[in-house]
Amino acid sequence: MKRVTIYDVAKEAGVSLATVSRVINGLEIVREETRLKVEAAIDKLGYKPNAIAQGLALSKSTNIALVVPEASFGYTGQIINGLIDVAKIYKYNIILHTMSEGIVEIKDIVDEIIKSRVDGVIIYNDKLLEKEMAEFSKYDFPIVIIGNRISDDNIASVFVDIENAVYELALGKLQENENCRVGVIQDRVNDFTTREMIRGVQKAYKEMGIEEDGYIEIPAEYRRSYDYFNDSIKDLPYNFLIANRDSQAIAALNAAKENGLSIPEDVEIVCLIDSKYNNMVRPRLSSFAIPSYDLGAVAMRVLTKMLHDEEIDDREIELSYLFTKRSSTKS
Repeated sequence: MKRVTIYDVAKEAGVSLATVSRVINGLEIVREETRLKVEAAIDKLGYKPNAIAQGLALSKSTNIALVVPEASFGYTGQIINGLIDVAKIYKYNIILHTMSEGIVEIKDIVDEIIKSRVDGVIIYNDKLLEKEMAEFSKYDFPIVIIGNRISDDNIASVFVDIENAVYELALGKLQENENCRVGVIQDRVNDFTTREMIRGVQKAYKEMGIEEDGYIEIPAEYRRSYDYFNDSIKDLPYNFLIANRDSQAIAALNAAKENGLSIPEDVEIVCLIDSKYNNMVRPRLSSFAIPSYDLGAVAMRVLTKMLHDEEIDDREIELSYLFTKRSSTKS
């Protein structure tokens, strides 16, 4: 038989996790009507409070949960470094939770976070979608989102405006060359970021009065980006390609050269995420310098303010980016 958790009681009663914990601990700040709903849910489900659940409303744990989609783990190193450095200053411990699409359910992550008695949650959101975010926001944890503009009474966010970054780049290229056509390469493991990039390109096209989709979808039968570009790069209607990850940008670059195309004369290529590999390949890849360390550090500092009820001037904090031009794009 499945073990009933405090999460199940909160869902059954239609209240927050903290409210259930207050009822369990007999705190008088809960309205009588709410207390009866929670007690009815406990009786119905046969829930047995444990020591962790009983301690949730009574003490601070100095634990912070960091939730990172597994597919994004390779790109969060500097974010985590910044986060940990600030956490040390304020004496918080970081507990890492990874999500694997189709393997780990969001409910399981929430249950694990509850068990670890965290004071707050930081979520790297380049892959978590609306339903996952709704699941987290049901509870009274202070939450900081890294990577997406979102805020609420209990939610703050720290982000770089990827849509605007791509929009500005695309618009500038379209304005300087009427024959330029900008396309965003699909990234199957980072759908959230891909959509932001596509919105930026489509905004630029609309402003220029050009009817163009701007989306390079990789057919399902291709397991590798390189194989697709090797077969199709000469026939693409786009001569300015923007990839999210270095591996995709390098795949397009190699396929172009092996098909007799010159970089950047025939095809220009940009990688959104800057990495050490962008500067190692030839020609070197133009990319965006995104302040990953600062994203983590600022997110942790905002969370400490929320935990200590300090005043927060802005719950949606936008950090700047810088386009670094290298030899894969024209002057």
